[in-house]
Amino acid sequence: MKRLPLDGALGKMGGLLIEAERGVAVGRHLHFDCFSGVSGDMALGALVDAGLPFAALVTELKRLKLSGYRLEQRQVHRGALHATKISVVIKRGFDRPLALSRIHRVLAASTLPPVVKEQSRAVFERLAEAEGLAHRVAKKDVHFHEVGVIDSFIDVVGGVLGCYLLGVTQVTASPINVGSGTIQTAHGLLPVPGPAVAVLAKGIPIYSNGPQCELATPTGVALLRTLASSFGPMPEMTVSQMGCGAGDADPEGWTNVLRVFLSEESPASLRPTDRVMQIETNLDDLTPQAYEHVMEQLFAIGALDVTFTPVIMKRSRPGVVVSCLAAPDQLDAVLEVLFLETTALGVRMQELARQVLARRFVAVKVPGGTVQMKVAAIGAGWEKAAPEYVDCKKIAVRTGRPLKDVMDDARQAYSQVITRKGRVRA
Repeated sequence: MKRLPLDGALGKMGGLLIEAERGVAVGRHLHFDCFSGVSGDMALGALVDAGLPFAALVTELKRLKLSGYRLEQRQVHRGALHATKISVVIKRGFDRPLALSRIHRVLAASTLPPVVKEQSRAVFERLAEAEGLAHRVAKKDVHFHEVGVIDSFIDVVGGVLGCYLLGVTQVTASPINVGSGTIQTAHGLLPVPGPAVAVLAKGIPIYSNGPQCELATPTGVALLRTLASSFGPMPEMTVSQMGCGAGDADPEGWTNVLRVFLSEESPASLRPTDRVMQIETNLDDLTPQAYEHVMEQLFAIGALDVTFTPVIMKRSRPGVVVSCLAAPDQLDAVLEVLFLETTALGVRMQELARQVLARRFVAVKVPGGTVQMKVAAIGAGWEKAAPEYVDCKKIAVRTGRPLKDVMDDARQAYSQVITRKGRVRA
């Protein structure tokens, strides 16, 4: 197990990559309360309202190397709530619409932290894909038009950068209120949500409530799709800061703000918790030669884990308990395999909570080939790493070397890699 210094460790929690810099030992949890939708400028305002220094945001955004705009901050009322409004004042825009490839080049030429560039690119990829599907064009042919693309750059990069500057390592969000009614667009009158938001909202919880207008914008939804690890009710958290961000719209009788809640996280709370199904059945009349085939079939349809445990069953007959862990949406596929490929007439099912460590893969060179190291972040700069067995086995078979030696070489190679990067405490 290696301990990473705080000024160089990379952690991946859900959709957000963060470098643990600026003395942030355990990270922060940010929850978006989207009871009145979400937009890019609302997200910026909420982050500033929750404690992101406006001057730091302005200074760091200069690393994007864009000109022709300035940021303005002011306090506003939306219904009964005070909120921060961040406005992008455009002096001049781009001289022609920008394709996704040009946006990638602008991000690549910036001096933003690599993790901010990566997440910003991911947001623009989602936006381009959604616009392409909505208007039946290829993603590469989608163009972001004129001055509006500066707004998009600032909203997208500012949102990701704001989370980075706040030391956020986990993002969650409520279901998104998309608004109701219709909206007037360049393509005519369209129902809410508009086509791009409808595409971006696939697979996440949304609902319609409130005034007859669009409350969720493509940029806002794309930001949350990229940053948030889960959508649902507000999780248990000890709130240290709360912020409200306002957009341009101020519908009568409606509090149109985006709220965020920020909490300091302990190392344990940074481990994502998900829900899995455990499916089990007892077998005493299945030939053991079939065990391997059943296990392969279960893994092939996406099972997370499969075990066969020897047991003594009724009348002292030897048997096995087949136990399978799977995501809830894989339950039907698991049941089909168990009923088709085994003698089971019934199964037991229960839903379980599972806490997992954030992990990544690092390739290392060893004599005879390359091994992927699975690296898990424990928290507070600690990690543990293990070589992938299949990679090591292939090298051992190909070279004739003992498998144990190949695995030891991989561990040593990984230790040297992180030492060269200055990521091991003396």
